[in-house]
Amino acid sequence: MKPRIAIPVPNSDPEYSKRTLPEYVNSIIGAGGEPVVIALDLSNEETMHLAESCDGILLPGSPADIDPEKYGEKPHPRTAPSDAARDNVDELLLQDAHNMRKPILTICYGTQSLNVWRNGTLIQHIESAVQHARTPGAPRTEVIEHAAQIEPDSGLAKLTGSGRITVNSSHHQALATPGDALRVVARSPEDGIIEAVESTSKEQWVLGVQWHPERTFDKDDVSRHIFEKLIAEARSWHRRLARRSPDFENVND
Repeated sequence: MKPRIAIPVPNSDPEYSKRTLPEYVNSIIGAGGEPVVIALDLSNEETMHLAESCDGILLPGSPADIDPEKYGEKPHPRTAPSDAARDNVDELLLQDAHNMRKPILTICYGTQSLNVWRNGTLIQHIESAVQHARTPGAPRTEVIEHAAQIEPDSGLAKLTGSGRITVNSSHHQALATPGDALRVVARSPEDGIIEAVESTSKEQWVLGVQWHPERTFDKDDVSRHIFEKLIAEARSWHRRLARRSPDFENVND
């Protein structure tokens, strides 16, 4: 069976989503999964119905920022407007995944969404000598890269190898205080910015990365391994649930 992975439409701006969504969809397909795209204009009941049919979730990037009121802060002048529709879908998917211990992969904005949902906080605007985002007005073709130091005893290190890797970068915000049951497993070594977190619980696989592995899935082993791990965890989750619940049915069977 191909594990079904829920992916919310990245943003309420159709142009942005049309441009970026295919990379996430193609990465899930390339890793052996079945993407289930969740539109942002569905009712909560429709969203939950789709979520419950899935074996894992992927929260993608977005040009929006999380509303700082959600983590008890006033907006920074550089904080972008929030996207209430995307936030609502993220929260529904995260709640379903939490309740059922489904695997979760989050990318860039998705990692910030996960962190705030788990009671963490964010750096609203990164001030650093390390370039983490394109300068205003720069073409989308400009690629920003820097190092990320991976914790050697982490699950992420099993996918990347320990030590430093090079990651692409396209974010002006980052995690400040990690949320509940999340541990930091990668940082930018020059300025300490958090680049990845993972779950501290053995009952649920969760990985959040600040970079964009979907952009390099076809040419980078680390990017491919990240998506393949999500699919492997989703397949294992499906099989465990099927063993526990003899009447469990999946639309793929």
